[in-house]
Amino acid sequence: MKKIISKLSFVVVSALAIMAATPPSSGIFIEAENMDSLGGWVLDQQSMVQMGSPYIMAHGMGVPVEDASTTFVAEERGTYHLWVRTKDWTRVWGKTESPGRFQVYVNGRPVNVIMGTEQADWYWQNGGKVKLNKGENVISLHDLTGFNGRCDAIYLTRDKKLKASDIDGLRPKSVLKEYPEEFDLVVVGGGTAGCCAAISAARLGCKVAFIQNRPVLGGNNSSEVRVGLSGLIMQEPYPNLGNLMDEIGGVGFHTRREAQKDPESERSKQIMAILKKHPEKKIHNAGPASNYEDDKKLNAVLAEPNITLFLNTHVLDAETKNNRIVSVTGQNIKTGERTVFKGKYFADCTGDGDVGFLSGADYRVGRESKAETDEKQAPEKADSLVMGTSVQWYADDMGVVSPFPSCPWALEFNENTYRAIKRGDWDWEVGLDRDQVNEIEYIRDYALLSVYGNWDYLKNSSSKKDKFANYRLQWVAYIGGKRESRRLLGDVILTEHDILEAKQFDDASFTTTWGMDLHYPKELKGFEGEPFLSYCEVQKHEPYACPYRCLYSRNVDNLFMAGRNISVTHAALGTVRVMRTTGMMGEIVGMATSICKKNNALPRDVYTTYLNDLKSLMEKGVGTRGFNVE
Repeated sequence: MKKIISKLSFVVVSALAIMAATPPSSGIFIEAENMDSLGGWVLDQQSMVQMGSPYIMAHGMGVPVEDASTTFVAEERGTYHLWVRTKDWTRVWGKTESPGRFQVYVNGRPVNVIMGTEQADWYWQNGGKVKLNKGENVISLHDLTGFNGRCDAIYLTRDKKLKASDIDGLRPKSVLKEYPEEFDLVVVGGGTAGCCAAISAARLGCKVAFIQNRPVLGGNNSSEVRVGLSGLIMQEPYPNLGNLMDEIGGVGFHTRREAQKDPESERSKQIMAILKKHPEKKIHNAGPASNYEDDKKLNAVLAEPNITLFLNTHVLDAETKNNRIVSVTGQNIKTGERTVFKGKYFADCTGDGDVGFLSGADYRVGRESKAETDEKQAPEKADSLVMGTSVQWYADDMGVVSPFPSCPWALEFNENTYRAIKRGDWDWEVGLDRDQVNEIEYIRDYALLSVYGNWDYLKNSSSKKDKFANYRLQWVAYIGGKRESRRLLGDVILTEHDILEAKQFDDASFTTTWGMDLHYPKELKGFEGEPFLSYCEVQKHEPYACPYRCLYSRNVDNLFMAGRNISVTHAALGTVRVMRTTGMMGEIVGMATSICKKNNALPRDVYTTYLNDLKSLMEKGVGTRGFNVE
């Protein structure tokens, strides 16, 4: 226990009785994410860069959630004016029913104004007058619908002339401090790529800062997103690459396929025994939370004395000098505290290429033109189409009739367009023609509109409503599962041709086995609105060893990358993006970092000067040999 506390104590700060107390005469500013108890509200930071802050959301899937509440201190007794930063999240689609309604309670008394009902964009809604006691007071957020009401902050002031437009300027500044240690490697992003990069580097003697912007590790393979593991590991030419993924990852889709191909091997027998004992693990995507083994990843990281883990920390800035990153700045999404992390090397495992973007790294978004790449799947003209974000969901039979509220504000379905299903899998995918970074709140919300609208029609109006009468939504993701956004550019940009023609690179490293799987929006006849489903087109290929030079930036000298943001074309991303494959990328980044540290070198030098050292490490691997799923 002491070890865990020591690793997390810098990150996990006790909730404050007063969040952001108050500059003189300006009132009382309460950040919703820092309330003493969030109750049933969830914390969302996906769009904090775009809208200015993390916020909390009443994600009850149609059932009102438990109140969020906090205690605060007023220096004077009397009448105050209440302001709440919120939004009517469906109004952007012309809806006026306002599903995200909630009330504020002050010292147990409800405020008459219903919040989340007026504007499509984030704004300060006027709640009218409230009475406060001198000293301690309690304020609560009372959800009325269970349909994703949201609150960023609360402001209480004696100034009756204050305008809503002035309040953001009164937001207290975040506390900024510098972490006292300089790290060999700063890994940003806690998916499988980040986990493997951090553990690999740590086992090879590097001091690692591991920064993740959610409370759990795993990224898309976490209980928050629930995407199963895909991609074969332990392949030629480096069959020991991937053992580390087995340590942190458990049973995945391709793992089962491996077992079926060679049923007599000891590894296959172990896999099949586990599936027999735990049949729920057969559900690849949108399954029970336990399938995604958050604790397994966390425990693997905490077991490494060279890793200092920073959960709930979103990187917002990077300082560079002479084409190198000097430090990154992360904000704790619960406390608002900002920390500067210094390092010699940095690994961008964010998926969105956030560190690369902040540090000026070259990057690309969307599809290259056929004239540029001559790829079979490239369009005639370059465009911004990407693979989208999945918001998965599932329902269970409750054994008794389970009603679901009418959702007139959701997408409209009819007998020809609704989906009579109990699980929304990978193909419940939206936003393929939108900016996956800057429009993520819109994209996620549109996905919610599709889930709730379809379920409403299925349960309340469809010809199959009797069959689904006992079913209840058990889980709907609120953290979007992204596939593609920025791709950072390295010394090699891997193409479709390289993979299909099996081009041999002297720095061949991790092996990709997933088909070249690209997603496109699926148009539904008779459905009005943006597509909410996708389909895939897959080009099969033989296992292919990708070049190490895809794993570092071509213009930021000390920046590695691992994950879906590596240096590939849109078409090539279709194969390398799955999570067992990205885990092997991270493992190699950790190895390369250890070589850089030993020789005071840069990532490019590993290719030009120390490639044999990297090959030696890839032959050995850093993971424990053997399947370790339980």
